[in-house]
Amino acid sequence: MFRRLHEIETAAKTAAETVAFTIDGRAASARAGDSVAAALLANGVVTCRNTPVSGAARGPYCMMGVCFDCLVTIDGTGNRQGCQVRVSPGMAVETQNGKREVER
Repeated sequence: MFRRLHEIETAAKTAAETVAFTIDGRAASARAGDSVAAALLANGVVTCRNTPVSGAARGPYCMMGVCFDCLVTIDGTGNRQGCQVRVSPGMAVETQNGKREVER
């Protein structure tokens, strides 16, 4: 469903730098500069969290920090907006089930 746009310029066709990180403990990669939400979508993860009340699945929607549907745990800190954080090497991203724990 989500795919990257084709590069038009010859210079843009060179291999982009990749960043290694994990999603729920699984190895993943993204392009340098990608947001966590974009990296999740590029890796086939469409659900970032399940709501605490109904358990409804939520995923990146607005991609600009307005809707809060892309909340994930990043490096142990919960309720981070994935669309507002760039992927960094070694980053550990976890999807959220329900409300976050107090210590996170």
